[in-house]
Amino acid sequence: MVGITSYGAYIPRYRLNRKTIFAAMGWFNSATAGVARGEKAVANYDEDCVTMAVAAALDCLNGIARDEIGGLYLSSTTVPYLERQNAAICAAALALRVDIRTADFGASLKSGTTALISACDAVKSGDIKNFLVCAADSRQGKPGSSMEHTFGDGAAALIVGKDDVIAELKGSYSITSDIADYRRTQEERFTRGWEERWIRDEGYGKIIPEAVNGLLEKYNLEIGDFAKVVISCPVGGALNSICKKMGIESERIQDNMMNSIGDTGSSLSLMMLVAALEEAKAGDKILVVGYGNGSDALFFEVTDQIEKARDRMGIKRHLEHKEELDNYVKYLVYRDLIPVEIGIRGEEAPPIRLSLMHREGKTLTALCGSKCKVCGTPQYPKQRVCINPGCGAIDQMDDYYFYDKVGRIKSFTGDRLAFTIDPPATYGLIDFDEGGRLYLDITDCDLDSLKVGTYVKMGLRRRYADKRRGIYAYFWKAVPILEKNA
Repeated sequence: MVGITSYGAYIPRYRLNRKTIFAAMGWFNSATAGVARGEKAVANYDEDCVTMAVAAALDCLNGIARDEIGGLYLSSTTVPYLERQNAAICAAALALRVDIRTADFGASLKSGTTALISACDAVKSGDIKNFLVCAADSRQGKPGSSMEHTFGDGAAALIVGKDDVIAELKGSYSITSDIADYRRTQEERFTRGWEERWIRDEGYGKIIPEAVNGLLEKYNLEIGDFAKVVISCPVGGALNSICKKMGIESERIQDNMMNSIGDTGSSLSLMMLVAALEEAKAGDKILVVGYGNGSDALFFEVTDQIEKARDRMGIKRHLEHKEELDNYVKYLVYRDLIPVEIGIRGEEAPPIRLSLMHREGKTLTALCGSKCKVCGTPQYPKQRVCINPGCGAIDQMDDYYFYDKVGRIKSFTGDRLAFTIDPPATYGLIDFDEGGRLYLDITDCDLDSLKVGTYVKMGLRRRYADKRRGIYAYFWKAVPILEKNA
């Protein structure tokens, strides 16, 4: 039996009401009033597809040993690097083994489902026991366009294996079509779309039914056999037309989350699958359809192991924790769409020593310190001599990771002199519940809401974006845990 053994997701904290966008840009394109409903998830200034993929993976890996993972695929159309493997950055941040298979899947909005099928094939062959599949996107619509309203940010992660399967992959069917719908060249920042009726009728309206009918015929199924149908179609009119054409009852259609998150690109189908698994029960059949230059249709059957996978943030709990981003100009600054005066301090950009980052390895990428074998004291960075005054053992250390530990704020500062895109710069001393103390930046918070004792978790974030030298540097920050502080 091959299938999904665990799931996870990540939705950024900020939500931007689409009426806020329309209030700012509706004068330029009044036609966008038709899509100015609901809200979209917006990545913070220090987030991108790599950080979101890692966050979703951490949710998915909850309680699972890292050394059991034999591969990692990352699906995204918005990767920071074109000639540096982004999946390898994720694997390093998650402290996975070095003898694993990694690959980036991109250039298509169905790359998420394609990566999932490829991971299942690898596990089925017996080559790899457990495969981690991550999908994340942060697409950018040009200001004043309908895509600026509809695009949202988010990520999903799934583990594929043979043991304790919660949803068995029973089959798949794929088709390829070089249809001209959405496109973006390597020189462009904004996604382009062809005529909307063309995309709706010739794209979604024809390609998705063809893939679904191909799956049904291949496995002798009826559409009514499925408890939930996940269709990666963010266009409401097209989705309704497809459902009517194929006889899919409305209660069987998984919410595409357009009103709450938006079109998350290559991660949309997997995020919807995670949402479906959160509500699924043993015996349910789930149809998953990815779209983009063709379509992938996958058929899962939920097992009685599903109840063991409920302890996740997933989609549901992420939707419950949000903060409104009520300033459109702030959104533009976060996206680096307008220039702002960063001052002398902001202009100081010392060169990032990539060789040093490589030599430090998991100390930086995975927040790896050490733990004394004698007294059990955790410490960061790694030490040869135990810092415990009552111990002082020498060269008696094991690797110890802080990235998955919970801590509390010991002290903090809001600094309006230090440069940051989101002032004030907030940082502080973090005491970990299991021992150890780190001095870290604090993100995804308002200064007025912080207090000593606030619980925090670690989140990988983009620490520097040195665009002149073509370097994105990642490190861990402290993120307040809202549910523990309630």
